[in-house]
Order: sequence, then C-alpha cells, then structure tokens
Amino acid sequence: MAQTKKLNVKVGDQVTIISGFHKNETGEVIKVDKKTQKVVVQGINFKFKHVKPTSENEIGEIKQFEAPIHHSNVKIN
Repeated sequence: MAQTKKLNVKVGDQVTIISGFHKNETGEVIKVDKKTQKVVVQGINFKFKHVKPTSENEIGEIKQFEAPIHHSNVKIN
C-alpha cells in the first residue's frame, strides 16, 4: 500500500506561488489532491479547452479552467 505524503496546505489557505510562470502571485486554495500532491489555486494557472459541438444545433466553445500546481511550488502566507 502506497503512503501519501502529508501536505502542508489545506482548502481555504492563502498561498503564494514561489516558482514557475505565475511566481509571486497569490490566491486561495480551492482543491487539494493528496494522491498526486497537487493543489488548485483560484485565479492561477488558467488553461483553455476547445470543445467541438456535439449536435448540429450547438456551437463550439472555449472552456477556461484552473489547472493544478504541485504543492512544492506554493507557500502559505
């Protein structure tokens, strides 16, 4: 059985990004995944997904969502 590492961040914590493209930006933790050791921070690391229409009367769209960041790249304020 694989053990999960204890993460120092919890949902609702204010964190600062300490490395990567969004360095020195702050936000609130929305979600924590202990299995992959990643966190989702509100307003940080947006990604875009292009969605094709599924039926003839729908239109395609571009969905925007926050991608996870590894917990070692954030620090609690």
